[in-house]
Amino acid sequence: MTTYVRVSERLDLPTDPDDPIIGAATRHDTYPVHVCQDEAAAVHRLRTEIDGRRVALITDDNVAALHADRLARGLAAAGLDVASTTIPAGEASKSLPTAAALLDWLAGTRLARRDVILAVGGGVITDTVGWVASAYMRGLPYVNVPTTLLAQVDAALGGKVAVDHATAKNLIGAFHQPKAVVSHVGYLATLDERELRAGLAEAIKKGVIASPALFELIETRYRELLAADPAASAALVHGASAVKCRLIAKDPYENDLRRPLNFGHTIGHAVETVTGYGPVLHGEAVAFGMACAARIAERRGLLDPAVLRRITALLATVGLPVTLGALPAPVDPAATVAALGQIRKIRDGRLRFVLPVGLGETVIADDVSDAEIHTALTTEPR
Repeated sequence: MTTYVRVSERLDLPTDPDDPIIGAATRHDTYPVHVCQDEAAAVHRLRTEIDGRRVALITDDNVAALHADRLARGLAAAGLDVASTTIPAGEASKSLPTAAALLDWLAGTRLARRDVILAVGGGVITDTVGWVASAYMRGLPYVNVPTTLLAQVDAALGGKVAVDHATAKNLIGAFHQPKAVVSHVGYLATLDERELRAGLAEAIKKGVIASPALFELIETRYRELLAADPAASAALVHGASAVKCRLIAKDPYENDLRRPLNFGHTIGHAVETVTGYGPVLHGEAVAFGMACAARIAERRGLLDPAVLRRITALLATVGLPVTLGALPAPVDPAATVAALGQIRKIRDGRLRFVLPVGLGETVIADDVSDAEIHTALTTEPR
């Protein structure tokens, strides 16, 4: 039996041809963030979010062997149609050539407009796959399954997706919110301590800009967190996810570029650019950027020296760099300041520095000079 859907429109034409025609489009995205302490719970959440649709699972070579292959088999055993592929691990894969290859691969799958892409991995995977999802068929639903601490507390949340360009990090991207995020903290047990430290940097950032309680949680439980203790990790991921989701809900598409979440990222992104995206982990670069921004704030009289010491002490205590010499690769201060010129161009001629004035309070400054930046880059702790 044929079923028809009747659509009736009887629209009048405008009477004045000089009046502008107003186009309108509104969208309100919401998505759940599930924090799980065992894989069975994570798979259950994933099956609910996938809801019987076909799945294209994308991961990297390392995560495939550790988690993603097993996850794909589990979803297939539950009756889901799963296709999967991998890309090389590392920041170098966060690129246009990698994205183009993934688009070609997706074109050879059976995915339709309502099917789901599964991004399983760290920030490189969630950023790259999220951008690919935003472009394929004008936007496919995707679910993030972050497997690193940095991705669980930051990169997998918020819908900012991008790939890098030689001139600037995240230069080519979009805003495309995930359908859901499923964070299984058990995956963190397979990370080395350097990766855990890098993830803590993004959590510390949220503590400084918006949550003294989160900052204190890290101060008191950092040893458990560096050991990937499941209970401590779940408390951190749950708290940091809540803080970030509340912050990005205020301006999910960054209409206002004065965003506290950029704390540490202005200098941090420049450090990543001048070191070639790889030798310095994102969290390490952000930690150094936070220390520099805090020093600028203290020199301007905005931040109490005791709070500066508390911030840099926590960063250093968990093993993150707060000086040039502590970075894992040589960084030329002059080259870093020059790289900020490209960021300034992207931001319409201004560098907006997030400067802390206390735990949970920041100011945005657009008049930070190159001389101030150079001094902050080269200052040793007092």
